Amino acid sequence: MKLRSDFSIREVVRPGDEGWRASPMPGVDRMMLDRVGDEVARATTIVRYAPNSRFSKHSHEGGEEFIVLEGTFNDEYGSYPKGTYVRNPVGTSHSPYVRHDGCTILVKLHQFQPDDTTPVVIDTATATFRPGLVGGLSVLPLHAYGSESVALVRWAPNTQFNPHTHRGGEEVFVLEGTFRDDLGDYPQGTWIRSPHLSKHTSYIGPEGALILVKVGHLPNDD
Repeated sequence: MKLRSDFSIREVVRPGDEGWRASPMPGVDRMMLDRVGDEVARATTIVRYAPNSRFSKHSHEGGEEFIVLEGTFNDEYGSYPKGTYVRNPVGTSHSPYVRHDGCTILVKLHQFQPDDTTPVVIDTATATFRPGLVGGLSVLPLHAYGSESVALVRWAPNTQFNPHTHRGGEEVFVLEGTFRDDLGDYPQGTWIRSPHLSKHTSYIGPEGALILVKVGHLPNDD
């Protein structure tokens, strides 16, 4: 299966653009954002767990990265409430389950560099943000390895960022508010993937925004 598999093309998926598809496990549905492969795939997906559902034990042969969007995600190693960011390196395994509140996560599979072996668990709801490059911007770094960098970025209302170019591309998921740039408006729940050397000027209106940003990780010919 190939879905939005040309990484040289800019892609935008807004709420309502994709439907839910059943997974092999009862009570677990998926909204696919990009995918290269079948059941084992390089994939970016929103996964929704119904209350009291679970997923069978599985290994992460290409690594797993996720952030909890709603509810609480659980496995045999701990409980991860809304806002928790997790990286499970290549070769790790677990048995996910959720309780009565259900859970929704944004997950990326098979996208680790093989020697990026550091597990990460960050409760972003309690972590401290740092001042950003312009006034009104604050940043919570989540992970960096090689050219890849992941962070939460909080935008105060009416914040403007400088025009910039993304070496190695950029992915954005809008967690709160509405993110904007010179190409369009992106409400909460929108996923954007911009290719290597793409350019834009981003800004925020009166509602502010919180976004998950990943840069420097997409294919390039340099």
